[in-house]
Amino acid sequence: MKIIVYFTLVLMSFQGFAQHDHHNTKTDSTAKPKSPRAVAMEMVGNNHVHIDYGSPSVRGRNIWNGLVAYGQVWVTGAHSATWIEFSEDVKINGQLVPKGKYGFFTIPDKKEWIVILNQNWNMHLADNYDEQLDIIRLTVKPKKNKKITEALTYEVQALTDRKGRISVTWEFLSVSFDFENQ
Repeated sequence: MKIIVYFTLVLMSFQGFAQHDHHNTKTDSTAKPKSPRAVAMEMVGNNHVHIDYGSPSVRGRNIWNGLVAYGQVWVTGAHSATWIEFSEDVKINGQLVPKGKYGFFTIPDKKEWIVILNQNWNMHLADNYDEQLDIIRLTVKPKKNKKITEALTYEVQALTDRKGRISVTWEFLSVSFDFENQ
């Protein structure tokens, strides 16, 4: 009996709280996240390549060596770590990468970037990044684009049934690398 009375009092107090006045608060239920989650996917032969990432926008900010520091591990997106998954084994830069899901990180710099696939794909930003868990590191050259890409964008492109390309484009820069199904 005491439990029922207590529950009723708690429920009544919660209902009163839930019905408080919202007239003086401004909320925009149509507001979009500033760095929404996005995906890039493609079938390259029988290999399903899937990338999941947070897609921040430039919004007039200084990106390279500003928002994104040179010489530091970057999640190459926003919020949760970017991850890439291969449904089949691949070779990248001559190195075997077993099928599976990996954290996708980069170390940007002015003249070259290091692309990293890491065993730990589930983390906030690069907070728990551990170099000892790297599967592969490769060096790529950034390409300057004439047209701005406002939102960070990944692309998986099938070049043939066996070969594909992964590209990351943001602001006026792109980096890419090729892979081959095994």
